[in-house]
Parts: sequence; structure tokens; C-alpha cells
Amino acid sequence: MFLRMIRRSFFEARRRKIIAIVTVALAASLITTLLDLSVDVGDKMAKELKAYGSNISIVPKSESIPLKIGGIDFNPLKGRDYLQEKDLIKIKDIFWSNNIVGFTPFLQIPVGLEGSDAPLPLIGTYFDKPFPLPSDEDYHTGAVLTHPYWDVRGEWPDDSSSTQILIGASLARSLNLSIGDHLKLQASEQADSTDAPLLDVTISGILTTGESEDDAILAPLAMVQTFAGLEGKVQKVSVSALTIPENNLSRKAQRDSDALSSAEYDVWYCSAFVSSIAHQINEAIPDATASPVWQVANAEGAIIDKLQVLMLVVTLAAFVSSAMGVSSLINTSVMERAAEIGLLKALGAAKWQILILFQSEALIIGLIGGIVGLVVGSGLSQIVGWTVFGSALAFHPIIIPVVLLISMAIAFVGSILPSRSIVRLMPVEVLYGRK
Repeated sequence: MFLRMIRRSFFEARRRKIIAIVTVALAASLITTLLDLSVDVGDKMAKELKAYGSNISIVPKSESIPLKIGGIDFNPLKGRDYLQEKDLIKIKDIFWSNNIVGFTPFLQIPVGLEGSDAPLPLIGTYFDKPFPLPSDEDYHTGAVLTHPYWDVRGEWPDDSSSTQILIGASLARSLNLSIGDHLKLQASEQADSTDAPLLDVTISGILTTGESEDDAILAPLAMVQTFAGLEGKVQKVSVSALTIPENNLSRKAQRDSDALSSAEYDVWYCSAFVSSIAHQINEAIPDATASPVWQVANAEGAIIDKLQVLMLVVTLAAFVSSAMGVSSLINTSVMERAAEIGLLKALGAAKWQILILFQSEALIIGLIGGIVGLVVGSGLSQIVGWTVFGSALAFHPIIIPVVLLISMAIAFVGSILPSRSIVRLMPVEVLYGRK
């Protein structure tokens, strides 16, 4: 009898039920899209924000000794101590190795152009260097990954080349140099080399960064190491890692990781905070100090936090507006079926039984609307993914029960106000046409 009444209600008021289902489906599709985005937005936005530079810097441990007086660094080892290039593979051996997008080492030495005494910075680095790993033989790393905002007019040098270089845009203008020009670099008196060798190089591209590299010459790391007699040595490493926004726990660990309890330490260590990843790099390379670049890391966290709050607000707005729409439709249905409700009461049906009838109809509307919204929302999320991020969003099965529960909750909340009308209906007034 109960199922027959529900079936009859759906068939006799098809138009209103369809409108209610569409109302719920619209909200469910929006919520599905937002949930898909909220799950992936951290990684997607982190990748987009990598355009602003690396978020971890590694230097020799000796350089992290604070010896600044009046803003001047008096550390005698500044620029004179080195990291071992062979240790760089350890960066990809940490717990969060898959979150390390790339790393780029740097080695800077002073050089001069032949016939000129003015020293110029020559920076050796990786551009797009093959770096085979046990887990990935085709892994590449370098400035192309960690410094995507670098703009090169011409071609990037080959990392195996001993002649190709990039020249900074400002330096190229001041020396009136262009792509294809040849230069002869001479080791300055500050370099370790004593016989002042000459290095014949060709400009393959002009680099614009908006930073100090615009006034420098950049070359493959191996070329600079050999020229300076510093084989296998680097001065610093920039690391680009996918991270999650910092919270109170990570900030507590920043102040003093020893103050964390065992449980707090485990949670912090096993979370992709930039401070946790830097800590693990310090463990992997004892002679180095890895420090977060907080300007970049904090910007990433702030943007992602605000996006997630925005998504929550939009989801709540969709929930409330859909619930109001469903409430209006069900209330109209109650008024149209007043005689039926009065008759049920006159025949002895309890108020809770009648309420269950209408709320069951609402839950069915929510379930159908949720299913339709899931399908539509999944398609919309892929469109958003390709339009905004240039790649598809991963679909997470946990979204299915969440969206269905939210859709049924929308319909259930929408049925609460009409339920009050059902309770107030008096059988004698309805059956005699007084209401």
C-alpha cells in the first residue's frame, strides 16, 4: 500500500516531481564539480604555483651559521663551502620523493671576457638534464622544471654541451651581444685555476628572469665545474616540491620539532608540509641545510586555503537554494493533496505515517537528482579541469556516497517546512472544503 501510494504520487504529479529532481540535480552537479576540484585543487594549484619558483633551498650546513652584524654577513665560509653533486640523488630518496617535482643545482664563479678585467658571474646549472633514478630511468630535472618563469629567446643549452651558454638579457644589451655570438671567457684571479684558461662559448639563447640572472652568464653545470676545477661540487640547490598548506601543527614544528609529542611528530612527518619535506632532506643529506622559501610556500598555502573556503561557501549556497526550491514544490504538492491527507487522517493514519510518506517521496527525489547530478557534475569537472589546468581531474569514488547523501539531505531539509502544513491540516475542514 505504501509503495503504491508513492508510485501514484509520482505518476500523477510527474511535472512537479521532475522539476524537483532537476532542482536537486543542478545542486548535485555543482557540488560534484566542486568536490572534484577541492580534492585535486591542492596538487593542481601547487603545480600552477610552481611558476613562481622553487619552495625549498639547500645550501652547505656551514652557510647556515648566522654571523650577520649590521645586516652584513661575516661568515668566512660563505660561498667557499660546497655540496657534493653525487648526493643530489638522495633528494629523491625521502618519504615524500614523489612530491619532489624537480631540483636544480647552482655553481657560480667569477669570469672575465677576453681583453676585459671586469668580472662577470658565470653560473653552472642543470637546464633539462637526464637524471636516471632507480624508480624512473627517464627522469629529467633542471631549471625547465623548477624555474618555469625563466623566459629564453633562442634555445636552451644542451646539458652535455661544453660550448653552449645562455646570457642574461641585461648583460646582452650592455655588451651588444645576440644569439649565435662567440665569447671567450677567462678565469678571474678569484677562481681556483691558476693558469687562467680560456673558454670558447657560443650564445644559444638570451635569458630573461627579472632577477640577478639577467646580468649573468649561465652554462651547463659540468662545463663550469671543469672550467673552475670544482668537479662534482655545487654551491646550492633549488627544490620544487608539491606541498599542502601549513597549519598549527607545522608551525609548532617550525619553532621546535623536538617539542612535538610522538603522535604529533608522526602526523607532521607523514604530511606533505614544506617544513616536513625540508626536514627529511636534512636527514638525507647531513652536510646540507634545507630551508623552505617561505615567500613562495606561504603564498601557495594562502591561495589554496582561500579557494577551498570559496568552494565551501558556493556549496552551502547551492544547498540552501536547492532546499528552498524543493520546499516550495513540496508545499504546493501538500496543498493540492490536502483532501488525500485529510482522508488518510480520517481513516486513522497517524501524523508520523503521513510525514514518512512525504519525506520518503522527498528522499527518492533527492536520490534520483543526486544520481543525475553525479553524472552531469563529473562531466563538468573534466571540462573545468581541461579548461583551467590543461589536464583531466581524477574521479574519486568517495564523492559518490557524499553527493548522494547531500542530495538526499537537500530534499529532506526541503520537506521539513511542508511537514508543518501536514500536521496542521484538520480532516473535517479539508473534507468539507473549508481549506
